[in-house]
Parts: sequence; C-alpha cells; structure tokens
Amino acid sequence: MYDIILAFITAFSITYLLIPSIIHVADVKRLYDEPGERRSHTVPTPSLGGIAIFAGLSFAIVLWTPFAVFGKLQYILCSFLIIFLVGARDDIVPVRPKVKLLAQIFAAIILIFRSNIKLTSLYGIFGIQELPEWAAVILSIFTIIVIINAFNLIDGINGLSGSIATLICGVFGTWFFLTGYPELSVVAFATIGAVLAFLKYNITPAQIFMGDTGSLLLGLICSILTIKFIEVHQILPPTHPYVFSAAPAVAIGIIILPLFDTLRVFTTRMLKGKSPFQPDRTHIHHLLLDTGLTHTQATSTLVLVNILFIFLVFFFQYIGTLQLILLILLLATISSGWLYFSVRKRNKI
Repeated sequence: MYDIILAFITAFSITYLLIPSIIHVADVKRLYDEPGERRSHTVPTPSLGGIAIFAGLSFAIVLWTPFAVFGKLQYILCSFLIIFLVGARDDIVPVRPKVKLLAQIFAAIILIFRSNIKLTSLYGIFGIQELPEWAAVILSIFTIIVIINAFNLIDGINGLSGSIATLICGVFGTWFFLTGYPELSVVAFATIGAVLAFLKYNITPAQIFMGDTGSLLLGLICSILTIKFIEVHQILPPTHPYVFSAAPAVAIGIIILPLFDTLRVFTTRMLKGKSPFQPDRTHIHHLLLDTGLTHTQATSTLVLVNILFIFLVFFFQYIGTLQLILLILLLATISSGWLYFSVRKRNKI
C-alpha cells in the first residue's frame, strides 16, 4: 500500500516540477504545435508534456515497484522507452506513420515474448476458449496497437486523453491492488500521479500539450493493464470477491471511450470511401465542441459517459461476455448517432 502511495506522490512531484522547464525550453526553441484547420487550439502551444509524464512515471515505477514480484519489469520499461523515443521524435520532427507503427509492433513483441503480456483466451466468445500460440500473439499485437492509437486519436482537446487515462488506470489499479498484484497497481497509480500533474498545465487555457509522446505512452500503459486484467481472471478462483463474470466485456466497458471512438471514426470514413487514417473533425470530442461546449465541458461530459459505461458493465456482467459486448456497442452507437445528428441539425439551423 505504501509503495503505491509513494509511487503516486513521486510521479506527481517529478512531472509537476519538470513541466515549467519544458515549457521554457519549448518557448526558447519555438517547439510549438501550431493552430490549424483540424486543431482545437488558436495559439501556438508546446506539445512536449509527454516527456515530463514519461520521466515522472518511469522514475516512480523503478523506485517503488517491488522487484521481487515483478521480475519482468525491465521489459515493460523497454517498451515504454521505444514508444517514448518515437513519440518524442514525432513531436519535434514528424515521423512517417509506417515508422510509428513499426515501433509499436516492436514494443508489443517485447511485451508478448519477454513479459508474457498477451491474450490467451476468448472466454467462450464464438465458442472459442484457449487460443493457439500464433493466434494469441496476433490478437495481442492487434489489441496493443489499437489501444495505443485509440489514445492518440482522442487526444484532440484539453484534458481529455489524460482524464480518461486517469479514470482507466484508477479502476484497473484499484482492482489489481484488491486482487494482490501490487506491482501493476504501482504502474497504474504512478501513471495517475504523472498525468494529474500534467493536467494542472493542460486544462484550458492549456500551457502545454502531451503530444504523441504522452498519448502513445498512456495508450501503451492502458493496453498492458487491460490485457493483464483479462488474463488474471483466468487464474483467480471463481469464488474470489473481485472476479467478474465477463472479464473481456468488462475490460471493453472500462476503456470504451477511446476504443469506440476509434472504431466509429474508422468505420464512418470507410463507408464514405475515405482512408480510415485520413484525419478529419468527426471524433466525438469534435462533435461536442460543435454543439457549443468548451474544452472543459466536453472533457467532463466524456469522462462522465465513460464512468456510466463502467457502472453498466459492472451491473450487467452476468448476462454473458458476447451479450454484454453487444449491449455496450449498441448503447455507444445509439448515443454517438444521436450526437452526430444533433450536430448536423444544429448546423443547418
């Protein structure tokens, strides 16, 4: 318990103290994210906040993680470093999407083969239980890459990516603590500490953005916690007080906002005959801004929606994994569809 609290405090303190220096360096070197057609900010703003987040949480994890029970931590930190390097490079000098994807695949391979962070079962979805090794590897790489990029895609307004990551890490971190996995709880709460310190400077009017360095790193951490949450359920006894009946569906409900927004945007782009990777202003946070909400109001709304989905999956976990996933997707589709048509109607008036 003390390790978790100290990791939170350490990560918060380091990140909080580093950000003013990073802002100063960005001002001197003019390392800004410039306003643009698809941007939600109107003044040049530094986008190197992810460097402080990485420094704070990495230092805290190394300092306070109980290595006796987390012998494979070094490989997780290696994956952090890979994502940090490619993200920092992209925040300073744009990197080709292919290079970023290769770096993410490399990080995922390290996690899978060295830290054994992989999905090994579909929990009876489509009648499939245990996966063969090759299928587990492919599914795990896909899952890690999707979650990493989902966080990158929702990082479009002040406070959103950080707030959602804080919520997700809080839920997973608490669960890992209650089920006897303090090492994963340290990772989660060190992340929360670093992100909360960053949010002090990122809430409107934002003094700094986290950039790809931060959003990709948060996506990587949440992918690790999500996969471990699903996998740990296979070794916990069914009578354990904190076991869920539909672990994969519950995990999806916990990270629903970034996952569903990515799925929705990619699907709508392809239906329009566009590349799913072609940038536009159709993300849910953009739609909320178009209704007249401020950045803070839009972020608060989306965090509240994610919380409601978490309570939903907790309450309906007993209906079955596939059924709960379909229920989540149905409600998310109805909600986003209502928002989309409301914005269209408003713009026509």
